[in-house]
Amino acid sequence: MSSDTGRLLPAALLLAMVAGGAMSAKAEDLPGVTATEVKIGNTNAYSGPASAYGVIAKTEAAFFQMVNDKGGVAGHKINSSPTTMPIARPRRSSRSAA
Repeated sequence: MSSDTGRLLPAALLLAMVAGGAMSAKAEDLPGVTATEVKIGNTNAYSGPASAYGVIAKTEAAFFQMVNDKGGVAGHKINSSPTTMPIARPRRSSRSAA
């Protein structure tokens, strides 16, 4: 995937979601959508053995901030609400193999 495609694909998908929702229902009828913003939630691991994937969520947050700084999507600001996903390390059994 080229770097241009990697940058444009999330924006195109978000625009399609907002535009598709706007055509099928009014903003006040959709959960997470108001006249001025779109709420997006996601779950990522920011710590533990899968913490390397937390970089993805931080990149998404930076992208959404950039979009908001440029006026949002169709006049809607993006309100991203990331949550952390606890991932525990696998525990070893205290029993030894016989």
